[in-house]
Amino acid sequence: MPRILIIDDEPAICWSLKERLTDQGYEVQVAGAIERANKILAGFTPDVIVVDVRLPGQDGLSAIPEFRKQLPTTPIVVMTAFGDLETVVDAMGRGAFDYLVKPFELPDFLSVIARAIQSLSHPATSAAGPWEGGRLIGRGAAMQALFKQIALVAPTAYPVLITGETGTGKELVAEALHRHSLQKNGPFVRVSLASLSPSVIESELFGHVKGAFTGAAEDRRGLFELAEDGTIFLDEIGETPPGIQVKLLRILESHAFSPVGGSGERTTNARLIAATNRNVDEMIASGQFREDLYHRLKVFSIVLPPLRDHLEDLPFLVEYFAGQHPQSTRLMITAEFMATLQQRTWSGNVRELRNAVDHAVVLSRGGALAPEHLPPWLPIPCVDKPAGEELEAAIGVWVQRQLAQQDAENLSDLYRRFLSVAESALLSEVLASTQQNRSAAAKILGLDRATLRAKLGAASGS
Repeated sequence: MPRILIIDDEPAICWSLKERLTDQGYEVQVAGAIERANKILAGFTPDVIVVDVRLPGQDGLSAIPEFRKQLPTTPIVVMTAFGDLETVVDAMGRGAFDYLVKPFELPDFLSVIARAIQSLSHPATSAAGPWEGGRLIGRGAAMQALFKQIALVAPTAYPVLITGETGTGKELVAEALHRHSLQKNGPFVRVSLASLSPSVIESELFGHVKGAFTGAAEDRRGLFELAEDGTIFLDEIGETPPGIQVKLLRILESHAFSPVGGSGERTTNARLIAATNRNVDEMIASGQFREDLYHRLKVFSIVLPPLRDHLEDLPFLVEYFAGQHPQSTRLMITAEFMATLQQRTWSGNVRELRNAVDHAVVLSRGGALAPEHLPPWLPIPCVDKPAGEELEAAIGVWVQRQLAQQDAENLSDLYRRFLSVAESALLSEVLASTQQNRSAAAKILGLDRATLRAKLGAASGS
């Protein structure tokens, strides 16, 4: 009969978990504090320890190393009401088998216990030590899964490929992987390959020797050498020219490379992390990306969820972004503001959300954040839909938001307000596309210059 020790200072939780585990055939002991748990361990050897983070006296995380000394192979499951990256990587780094974020479902709890029992026949050791926290935010299932992936792969030397839409936080994940790695004291070198012209990428990454090309007046170390004993992060890896892909493959296979114009071979122990927002499978099919390099890069792959797939994290993200402003102590996030945010599709993901919150904080002047403080027009993407349907969807979201915010007496001018917002956005975008050339804008709009001038005057209130 497997034995379980539960350590939690909430009697109701202890009772509930003990009852369910007992029904499943487990022998269970409970304790309300670490001190009491140590007394129980004097005469009770558990197969699994379940411990809460917040406890009276000694906390659960600091007790893990002590349990490890006494019971080196016993899986330890951590329970916490604070499922942020800091808590997760700290727990996993101290040797926790897994963690559960309160409140959790009993079937999920039983599944973790079953896996912990099963792991006893396949014990593993952890190479990680205590870690500091990160800036990734989220308490939903998608972000918790991401935190666990970071915690597991960070202390290894494997290359990592991070994929996800623009604005999902790929660079933050790369930083977190470095910060929690065994090479965290080394440099973190980042480079956006999309920002480099093909003619200079090779020299930037691998360096060059004097006289290698016109203008090479002296030897220059490349980024792979500068990242020695640390991490190099190659963002937009999909933009790598074919010739450079060959050299990256060589580095992944043998850690060796040659500088431009040099005949000698150099080596690097820098860990390679890459990221892209492009579909690599499609690039391979079209011959733009080497399949062998792809498989070498994705020894461990992390796929970042778009914001629309974890909207449950919106309140935490908004609170964090708003809290970065000096006047944050006076800010109030209204229910109407949050409801409006929930209706958006967030094509720019977390980056777009941050910009929207910053915009709202400025307009609110440190007061209550309301829907009218948000940017007046945000693009609403509709994948695989014609332009007309995309516009219709965007209008639908705007109308629903207005209906949700206004009572019947204040809706009498909805038509006028819609025309005002739509026309203002149309004029603004067309003028921006013509660099404020009114003659060109009028031609695009099918208006004469006088009419356009009158509309612009009306829009500005003149």
